[in-house]
Amino acid sequence: MTGRTVSKGERRYMQRYNPVKNGSCEGRGCCETTLVHPGKSLTVSVIEEDDNEWWQLYPCSYAMLVEKSWYNFFTPDMSGNKTLHERLLRGVPLVMDFAAGNASCPADGQPPPPDYACISQNSSCADATITPGYACRCSDNYTGNPYIAHGCQDIDECKLPENPCSNGGICKNMPGGYDCPCKFGMKADGQGGTCTHVFPPAAMATVGGIGGILLMAIITFLIILHKEKKKMKEFYKKNGGPILEKANTIKLFTKGELKPVLKNSNLIGKGCFSEVYKGLLDNEQVAKKKPINGSVQENDQFANEVIIQSQVIHKNIVRLIGCCLEVDAPMLVYEFISQGSLHDILHNNSKKVALNLDARLSIAAQSADGLAYMHSQANTRILHGDVKPANILLDDNFAPKISDFGISRLLAKDKEHTGSVIGDMNYMDPVYLQEGLLTEKSDVYSFGVVILELISSRRAIHSETNGVVKSFLEAHKKQKKATEFFDKEIAIPEDLELLDSLASMAVECLSLDVDQRPMMMEVAEQLHKLSRSRKVQDVCH
Repeated sequence: MTGRTVSKGERRYMQRYNPVKNGSCEGRGCCETTLVHPGKSLTVSVIEEDDNEWWQLYPCSYAMLVEKSWYNFFTPDMSGNKTLHERLLRGVPLVMDFAAGNASCPADGQPPPPDYACISQNSSCADATITPGYACRCSDNYTGNPYIAHGCQDIDECKLPENPCSNGGICKNMPGGYDCPCKFGMKADGQGGTCTHVFPPAAMATVGGIGGILLMAIITFLIILHKEKKKMKEFYKKNGGPILEKANTIKLFTKGELKPVLKNSNLIGKGCFSEVYKGLLDNEQVAKKKPINGSVQENDQFANEVIIQSQVIHKNIVRLIGCCLEVDAPMLVYEFISQGSLHDILHNNSKKVALNLDARLSIAAQSADGLAYMHSQANTRILHGDVKPANILLDDNFAPKISDFGISRLLAKDKEHTGSVIGDMNYMDPVYLQEGLLTEKSDVYSFGVVILELISSRRAIHSETNGVVKSFLEAHKKQKKATEFFDKEIAIPEDLELLDSLASMAVECLSLDVDQRPMMMEVAEQLHKLSRSRKVQDVCH
């Protein structure tokens, strides 16, 4: 419309219009029209207000441009834009269209112009339909602003309120789309078809039953593992772990670290109380002693004894490296001694080695050095309690090392009685056996038996009627030479005097009068004196 005065004929025509009703802006005081192609400008004119007669009948105060689908006419809207504004607080939406530049989209295969507006990846170009130029939009399954770099971002369809995988599969987002693979145990019944179970219900039930059994087995295993760990912690505490943790001279091994060593193929020895295994730990060859049964004494006493043993550093004493406390009876780890025990060298036919008198004298002297160190030179007096050839090990050079003094007692000066008598009866001091009194002289007695075995190569047997100890003692009592009891391989005429001296020394050690027995230090000195004397004789000859 244009701004002009309406004629009386037009007024009569307008007066014939019916009053407007809700939902239709066609009637007195309201009209509407559709704009198909408005162009660049739009002019709206209303009746001039100076026409009072017309204005009073049909007051027209405003016009508006809206999208038809958005606006629904109500008769109160004729009262003015204030009433309309209160009803439509969010404003009037407009649909806009625009184009970039005056050119068209570049042809396929042609490079875009320098001022090309579609700079975001995953965007596309479309020629404008209303005005010259082109518009940019994000590719399918992307959203954002195509006119800036990286403006078009992938839409994660899997996060949409409605699951896009209508086939029952698992939604997996992909650049520019998504996938709907079937769950485990299911498959699609065609291209993009519904996921169905691979196995029939009976098979599924069987698999479910097996799965349930496996689950129960796993749960049971975890419960047992938890209990085992709890028990290991209890053993660790009971065996003095908190005390040994503070000692820097001993290494604490876990049960798992020692497990590879505890194989039947690694077993190298077995006694009444323990089994010995050979193996590698921290790239060092070691001997691990595993108790067969029983448990240790009070944790603090055991821990203190382990600390004492770990502090013993002597060339003729086997070095204690560490222990494992996560078991009922702790396992001890020692340095590995290659040639085995003196017992095997003397008596085991498969390991027997011909030892000359010089070697036997050296073994006796150095073994006495080790025992003397334990008795009087260590920080704390250590009594062995089970001295015998089986506990004297020999290295590659046949140098002896005292071992297995784990059953020795850490004794206070006023508490020398042991709770029980432990040791090999064939080498045990009769006084200790009768009275339970373990002293340095108890080790001296046992060492006397060892000397007799060295010079006779006969095995000491406690119950034997004519045992090696009894034979030498009776010969000494009768003031007879014990030549017939010496090992024939070393009993050559020029060495009989030395052998007689060794036999006399052994008899002194075997005296039933404890006070008449020499100290271990004195035994070591006498043996070294005999060794030096023999070397001088060899030089003279």
